[in-house]
Amino acid sequence: MVRQIGLLAAAAFAAAPAARAQGAAPADTTTLPAVESWIALEAAPGREQDATAIIERALPGWQRDALGNLVLRRGSGSPRRIVACALDEPGFVVSGITADGYLRLHDPAGVPRHRLWVQFHEGQRIIVHTRRGAVPGVIGVRSVHLWRGRSPGDQPATIERLWVDVGARNRADVQALGIEMLDPVSRDWPRWTYADLVAGPAAADRVGCAAVAAASTIAPEHGETDYVISVQSAFRWTGLSAVVASLGGADTLIIAAARGTPAAAAGGSPVIAQPETRTPFAPLPGVQVGATIELAVRAQYPHTLVESVREGDVEQYAAAIARAAGIASRPPLVELELPAVRDVEPRDSLANAAALLRRLSDTYGVSGNEGQVRDAVRAALPEWAAANATVDTAGDLIVAAGPDRDTTVFVAHMDEVGYAITKIAADGTVSLARRGGFLESLWEGQTAIAHVDTGQAHIMVRGIFVPRDSARTEQPTEVTAWFGLDSAALAAKGVTVGTTVTSYKRAARFGVTRFSARSLDDRTGCTAQLLAMRAINPATLTHKVIFAFSVREETGLFGAAALAATWGASVRRVHAIDTFVSSDAPLESDRFADSPLGAGAVVRALDNSSATPPAEVDRVVALARAARIPIQVGTTNGGNDGSEFVRYGAVDVPIGWPLRYSHSPAEVIDLRDVVSLARIIERLARASEPAHSAPAKPATKPAATPAP
Repeated sequence: MVRQIGLLAAAAFAAAPAARAQGAAPADTTTLPAVESWIALEAAPGREQDATAIIERALPGWQRDALGNLVLRRGSGSPRRIVACALDEPGFVVSGITADGYLRLHDPAGVPRHRLWVQFHEGQRIIVHTRRGAVPGVIGVRSVHLWRGRSPGDQPATIERLWVDVGARNRADVQALGIEMLDPVSRDWPRWTYADLVAGPAAADRVGCAAVAAASTIAPEHGETDYVISVQSAFRWTGLSAVVASLGGADTLIIAAARGTPAAAAGGSPVIAQPETRTPFAPLPGVQVGATIELAVRAQYPHTLVESVREGDVEQYAAAIARAAGIASRPPLVELELPAVRDVEPRDSLANAAALLRRLSDTYGVSGNEGQVRDAVRAALPEWAAANATVDTAGDLIVAAGPDRDTTVFVAHMDEVGYAITKIAADGTVSLARRGGFLESLWEGQTAIAHVDTGQAHIMVRGIFVPRDSARTEQPTEVTAWFGLDSAALAAKGVTVGTTVTSYKRAARFGVTRFSARSLDDRTGCTAQLLAMRAINPATLTHKVIFAFSVREETGLFGAAALAATWGASVRRVHAIDTFVSSDAPLESDRFADSPLGAGAVVRALDNSSATPPAEVDRVVALARAARIPIQVGTTNGGNDGSEFVRYGAVDVPIGWPLRYSHSPAEVIDLRDVVSLARIIERLARASEPAHSAPAKPATKPAATPAP
């Protein structure tokens, strides 16, 4: 049997290039969507019941045993074969719920995983799988702004550093979400294909289960084949052992899994056959298994979140599994119908702010490439502002209104952190340089997107950030990305040196009032300005008000510098509407920046770029309290756009909102703070100066530059 399977795999692989050369039909277009659906199954060891229920609905006829294994018999007589796969995957379970509403995790281990498996989850979106359905959340990470100078030699993250934030304020909030001890927790992973590859956690093992399930739809040509989709393989294949014991043994046990197989070399056979001298579980007295064979599909980046398998390899592997099961033809893989995971979108007083913030934060715009964000902001302007909007030569979007005196500027930045390509190797691997400050470990081993702007369209080329083979330190010395294409194919898609690269993102509202997305810094500021502008009647303004949406803040305040050079001499006061990076999280020290989420906007009175005069702080606080707007005052790290105006004589009064986990995919805010921020912006825009204030500065309006 081992020899037959090996010959089959070799023959299939050798024939593939010839078939392509002769103009053979392209790969089955249903293959990758089917594999994506199997990868999307959530099956922590011992908690596989939801996944097996989905399989049973798609493929009737399977029987569920006491442990939860799915078993299906085809044919009869001799030889008897057992063809099995492992459904469970690496994952976490809820092991504790803290008094302040955080979850702690435990990893039952037992399934092979990369050394950085835990770190791949830090600062990322996750899902808690409860009896009532999926609950979104994030795994926190230290805010880069608050931990400058961290040693590059720090050890990789361990499970002790994982704190799950589900938007709860206390233990009662967690219970109200339906979360219980031992609920599985997994990475919120999108269905991800790039070029002709599919990627995701345990991808190779899930290809094995998809192949076993496909083979089970056809009876063998002779003999009996018992198919097993096994549970609890993490515990020395306990589930499979129970099935083999109940069947009384077999002539051959074929395991479609990558657990014990050696790494596959690129260019080798897509099917790896590994004969075993004994079963992967302890011997069963009186139960005989004639031979055990492991069959695995070739995979790249094994045991990571981006474990990847090529479509052609999947098809050849499925053919090998079918042949091992006694079937001559390869049946197509079955795509599973998974329940939709819907973000919580309550229709409450925060819904409008959440909807606008989602539109902006889900738009991509790495520093220096903000065109899409500018278009989204412009589309959200109220009618009066859209009619007056201009774009300067730096790319800043500007709206001015009111009489030319006592000019006040509000400025929020449109850009986000990310990468730009610095080099493209012949095999298509791209070298990257950071645009902005962040922990590069948060991108390693995650999805990647190259952004190509043709002038008429924005094209997103999918790929992955390449994980290290091994690691002794938390931070990688370099980060690269790969898109499944060589350099020539990348060039044909428009990917060049200078092309920006980010990762997939999708905003979510969770808990009661919390919201998470990458680039909340500073799409939240943009959202607050837009909400304020919608509440303003420009005809009632008593002084000049400029609303600006700046570019290139994350890489050096360049957009703000252009604004200040144009308007600075006439500006009396500037309000940078930007993040207040808060220490309101258990990973942080509360020595400073301790402004809690949900307590209102924050006057950012002192940071690394500016200090606000006490009288100006008092002015904002007085206006907020008079209007019953929640307000806080604090100091944090980071710079702000308003500091560029100070050297022209303007007073910088930055105002922000509390944010956790800065410059990560897991940024979290409270929507109530966004609303309070919008209200104070609107109040400040309409506020008149007291009679005893300093003489007014006349505004000098520059010539508008047509929008590109």
